[in-house]
This record gives sequence, structure tokens and C-alpha cells, in this order.
Amino acid sequence: MKRTWGLQLACLAVTAFFGVPLYLIALAAFASRESLDRFPLSLLPTDVSAETITTFLGSTGVVGGYLNSLMVGLSTVVLALLVGVPAGYALARYAFRGRDPYQLFLLLTRALPIVVLSVPLARIFLQTGLYDTTYAVTLLHTALALPTTVLITSAVFVGVPREHEEAAQVFGASPVRAFARVVLPQALPGIAAVAMFTFVLSWNEVLGATILTLNQRTLPAHVLTTLSDSPLAYRFAGGLALVGPAIVFVAVMRRYLLNMWGTTLR
Repeated sequence: MKRTWGLQLACLAVTAFFGVPLYLIALAAFASRESLDRFPLSLLPTDVSAETITTFLGSTGVVGGYLNSLMVGLSTVVLALLVGVPAGYALARYAFRGRDPYQLFLLLTRALPIVVLSVPLARIFLQTGLYDTTYAVTLLHTALALPTTVLITSAVFVGVPREHEEAAQVFGASPVRAFARVVLPQALPGIAAVAMFTFVLSWNEVLGATILTLNQRTLPAHVLTTLSDSPLAYRFAGGLALVGPAIVFVAVMRRYLLNMWGTTLR
């Protein structure tokens, strides 16, 4: 019983840790200018107004930044899964010389600061004509997401019994069909978790997108470069606009996470 209560308190503490800042940002984004200047500030929505968030969404570059962020995030997910899932499957199923050093090398690539990757990439993209395009940001975000994609999907495929795949092949399925009909459905929750992690990583990344673009910036890069001198209310509105789509994406993908954790949707 004590362990159950302790677990519930820990869950409440973690929820409050993430939920309270989101609540305060939303409260400030939907508050009127006058209520933000009051002291002390009310922790309840006593003076709700959509003026600030509406003005922010109507500002120059916000809608374009939204579309660029969505395009980059979804393209990064697709590209990272197309490359990372086969690599993770190979790591899980085949023993080859240098497999362990290869996994260590993947982790080392994540140790590099983003600016170390962005500056040389900016020069390459300038020479190839990809600079200031969403393709350049997509390639950078894919490079950042691939190590975790490969390692996590490898761990997911290790958890799928090899005997199931071999049994499908014994009954006449080709290796590709056995993978598609037997292995992939069992690994789908883990792959969904990787997709969610990749999308959130791409959505929140700001430094690389700022270096590689000028006019085709993602929303975080646009907010970073334009709202530094803006009023406080617009900064809260920008924060809420950045957090909202990521929360929606996580909410959509949560059913796959719950399935992976062995629970059921209510």
C-alpha cells in the first residue's frame, strides 16, 4: 500500500512539474494586457482575452513558420524511420564484426553540439543551393534524430521473438512478408514512440534552423529572432504556440505508447 501511494505521489509530482509551467504560459497567453500588469498576478483565469494570441497568430511569418515546422517535422519523421528502422533491424538480428563499436559511434554523434554540425552544413548547403530551404533543416534534423532512431528501434526488434519470424518463414512467408506481417506489428508501438520523439526533437530544435535559414524559418527560429524585443504578452503567446502542436502530436500517438507499456485505453 505504501509503495502504491508513493508511486501515485511521484506521478503527481512529475505531472505538476510539466503541467504547471504549461498552465502558467496558457494563463498569460489568454490574459488581457491589463491583468498581466497587475501585482500580484492571479493564478486563476479571471480576465480571459484572446486578443494577444490572435494578434500573435496574425503576425508576419507566424503562419509560414507553422507550415515550415510541420513540413520539417513530418519529413524528418519519415526520413528518419526510412533509414533508421532497417538499420535498427540489422543491429538486432545480425551479428557482424564491429557492431558494438558502431553503436558507440552512433552515440558519439549525438555528443557533437548542433552548432558544430550547422556551420559546416551551412557552407555545403550554400554551395549546393539548399541553403534557406526546409530541405536543409530536414536533413539536419534527420542527422540529429538518426542515432536515437537506430538504437531505440534496435532495442524494440530485440524484444520481438525471433521464433515468430522463423515460424512465419517455415510456413512459406518470404523474409519481407514475415517482417511486414509478423515483426512490424509487434514493433509498431516502439516505432511510434520513436516517431514521437523525433517529431518533438525536430519541432523544438531552434539553433540549427536559425543558422540554415533566413526566409524559410521554422516557427521556433522565427520566434527566437523576432520576439526578443517584443512585449511580454507576445512572448507568452509565442511559447504557447510552440508547445501546442507538440502536445497534440503526443496526444495522437499516446495510444501506441500505452499499448507498448501493456496498458489499455480507457
